[in-house]
Amino acid sequence: MTAFRTWYADFEFQVMLFGLTNAPAVFMDLMNRVCKPYLDKFVIVFIDDILVYSKDEEEHEKHLKIILELLKKKRLYAKFSKCDFWLDSVQFLGHVIDRSGVHVDPAKIEAIKSWATPTTPTETLKQKLYSAPILALPEGTKDFVVYCDASLKGYGAVLMQREKVIAYASR
Repeated sequence: MTAFRTWYADFEFQVMLFGLTNAPAVFMDLMNRVCKPYLDKFVIVFIDDILVYSKDEEEHEKHLKIILELLKKKRLYAKFSKCDFWLDSVQFLGHVIDRSGVHVDPAKIEAIKSWATPTTPTETLKQKLYSAPILALPEGTKDFVVYCDASLKGYGAVLMQREKVIAYASR
């Protein structure tokens, strides 16, 4: 298995991509370093996916030019046959990216809102873990709560702040 950290979360693959040891982690680290000045301002990077978002078409043209020139400068090239340009919105890793920025996919929120109220701590933990793809950024350093559960077969933990999932772990 291969685990790697992105700007947004930690991920783990069951099968090695590209057939090379640590290839995803090394490439993800490269992309994060290359795009760092623009991450979360108008670009999101996940391995070889580069998502550029802007408020209007004029701004988007500038952002695309910045990123494509940055890639060229670093000798990284996009395969245009695999690219989509000028989309109004994109669903990506449980989020929707559009001209107003990055948002949690509303379908994910509705799915969680429709859950039955948990009656045991284990059910509470399961619900927190199932909602894990919808992560929030921490706000300050207060009001954190950790839910955890363990057995002879595994463990799970969820870090929350003000009823929002910040991070999770399970094994």
